[in-house]
Amino acid sequence: MTIEASLSAQDALVAVMIAVSVSDESIRTSELLSIEQIVNHLPIFADYDADRIQRVAKTVFELFEDEDGLDALFGLVTEALPEKYYETAYAMACDVAAADGLLKQTELRFLMEVRYQLKIDRLHAAAIERGAKARHMVL
Repeated sequence: MTIEASLSAQDALVAVMIAVSVSDESIRTSELLSIEQIVNHLPIFADYDADRIQRVAKTVFELFEDEDGLDALFGLVTEALPEKYYETAYAMACDVAAADGLLKQTELRFLMEVRYQLKIDRLHAAAIERGAKARHMVL
């Protein structure tokens, strides 16, 4: 296993998005498109090399194969990501989870773990979740 030793702050954001996408053991096209759109359009990724997404995804996949991989993932994320961006990471995770229009229990549990690991206040989390739901409504 060749897990990348460290992540950049932007890699950490991508890792959280990929992790929520694979948390239900399937990556939907809508979730991949959501990640791609987020990386291509948000200012936080303005200088990010999108080719790194594949390396970050490989790291996440390898971590998820390990028994303690989730703890290792959050260790890498919290080490790389300044605390002021924790809510940003959670918002991106919620957007990816909501992208396919359905939230499975595994995704909800993973989002709960993200909230816990990133110490997201419950009221702030509810607002972020409501915003994601509003952005992904269909007619």
